[in-house]
Amino acid sequence: MIEVKNLDFCYKKDKVILSQVAFDAIEGQCIAVLGNNGAGKSTLIKCLNHILEPQKGYIYVNGENVCDFKRNEIAKRMAYVAQHNTVDKFTVFDSVLLGRKPYIRLEPKQEDIEITESIIKRMGLESFALRYVDELSGGERQKVMLARALAQQPRVLLLDEPTSNLDLRNQYEVLATVQEIARQDNISVIIVIHDLNLALRYCDRFLFVKDSKIYTYGGPEVMTPGNISFVYEMPVAVETICGVSMVVPLPQN
Repeated sequence: MIEVKNLDFCYKKDKVILSQVAFDAIEGQCIAVLGNNGAGKSTLIKCLNHILEPQKGYIYVNGENVCDFKRNEIAKRMAYVAQHNTVDKFTVFDSVLLGRKPYIRLEPKQEDIEITESIIKRMGLESFALRYVDELSGGERQKVMLARALAQQPRVLLLDEPTSNLDLRNQYEVLATVQEIARQDNISVIIVIHDLNLALRYCDRFLFVKDSKIYTYGGPEVMTPGNISFVYEMPVAVETICGVSMVVPLPQN
């Protein structure tokens, strides 16, 4: 599990981005990080694996303080998939194999090859394995980035808007895959996401960020019209359609 205590971050002394952030996430669950643009959601997950260095606070993964680790050791515990990824001229196989980098000293071992092959098969990328990543569709590329992250064998998976720029079908396919990964691999998945309905469908807990702090955090019981309306500053209703909970924006006049 991951446990965050009293996390503070600011880019400048007079511009606080995160203040006294504290929460935990257990294995096998997906946590949605929600809030308006500029609330600090992406900054938060970058602080968790020390892409950004928080000024205060502690981050523990399975009881170990991430602050005590070097970058290579953090990468063995936490994997991060950015919102926008550079598409280099790599094959899918080589791109996924890069996820083994924290474990490789001079050259890949047979174990690294086998793990890469297993993940490519699991993600349904076998027919693309020797194609170049820049030749793939947006949904296929996102699956490759997820596969690379899984090759790190992390205990925590951090995703920054994994469904941005994906069509409707790929949005649901990617998040269904993420949910399955969390369950089967028993890892904590933390997702920055804007689509509240996707969050409701595929996430177990919901962390609302507002005014540099956590406004509320919990299970489906916190996804109320009152909480959502306050955080996003617009009226909404939460309805059940065909057995599925959905957030419906309401007219403001």
